[in-house]
Amino acid sequence: MVKSSESWGARAALMVAHCAGMVDLVALPVWVGVLIAGYGLDPQQAGGLATLFLIGAVSASALVAPRSDRLPARAVAAVSFAIAACAFAAVALVKTFALMALLHLAAGLAAGTALSLTHAAIGCSSNPHRLFAIVGFALGVFAVAFMGAVPNIVAAVGAPALFWTFGGVMACAACAAALGFPTARPRTAAAPAAQRGLPRAVWLVAAGISCMALTQAMMFAFVERIGADRGYGAAAVGGVLIALGFVNLLPAPLAAFLQRRLNPRTVLVCGPVLQAVLALLLTQSEAFPPYATGALFFAAVMIFTHTFAFGLLAALDPSGRAVGATPAMVMIGAAVGPLLGGTLVKLAGYSSLGFAAVAIAACAVVCFLPRRSGDAVLSHS
Repeated sequence: MVKSSESWGARAALMVAHCAGMVDLVALPVWVGVLIAGYGLDPQQAGGLATLFLIGAVSASALVAPRSDRLPARAVAAVSFAIAACAFAAVALVKTFALMALLHLAAGLAAGTALSLTHAAIGCSSNPHRLFAIVGFALGVFAVAFMGAVPNIVAAVGAPALFWTFGGVMACAACAAALGFPTARPRTAAAPAAQRGLPRAVWLVAAGISCMALTQAMMFAFVERIGADRGYGAAAVGGVLIALGFVNLLPAPLAAFLQRRLNPRTVLVCGPVLQAVLALLLTQSEAFPPYATGALFFAAVMIFTHTFAFGLLAALDPSGRAVGATPAMVMIGAAVGPLLGGTLVKLAGYSSLGFAAVAIAACAVVCFLPRRSGDAVLSHS
């Protein structure tokens, strides 16, 4: 029997699937740090491997999203997560950069397929904003557990333990999807709409979210390295990473509480500005308190803003196509982030990341600003 996305069994499956598919949002600092410190890669190479995973996810989402309402969602999601689990487990067994690169790409393709179906199912629920906030809260809980346990496991066992952990997370998601994944069905009869192009407002929101995702990945991939290279100490940096996991528990429930109280357009415009301010705190100060402040709240801004953007996109396109492409719009920015960040660090140091974040934030604000033709749409809640 196909479960509705309104049942708690299906919601639990979607929570696990969201956590697995969005593992990069949680793990990038540890991921890039382990590739540099544990495998001896330079920042550009380490960022490049993470970028390959994200490129795979973007490519899969772009292919799957337009077909999300026609695919057997449960079977495809379960098989895709299983493939991602195998790919990450294989990364733990290899040493050569070329094989690691190929396996990262394969894992991204598989995880992106499953995540696209996950977001399409969420978008077809009765209240996509609220359900996305629920899975966002689950991601925050996952982040606390991940940051509290995985760095210590890696330190004790070795760098491959990170990829065994990734494999285990994907395997859990495969099981959850097989047992409870709902079939993504539109909230309304949207067949005629599927024949039309998406509204211009959708593309503007998607472009702005991609810009924010670019900044998120570019900065967050090097949070751990910035702290380590500036001599703050492993204990202090580790404490910040654990604390930010607890901070990330707050934005999704807060976004759900404020769903009817804040104008989505206002949230979307303010998000990139605050993101840029935190990036400057992270990169331009040599003192620990500004670094810690920037790190603690950096991912929270993206989670809060993205929840409002997801609800808005689901309202603009009830067919689920727009939200099914969420991995593509998020990860097309995030895919470039680690490689761009690694290149900037290699050429001009960590301070260059802050200036790049300001420039990207300006582009995001331009995308989110109201226009006479789309103001009413962008204000929709």
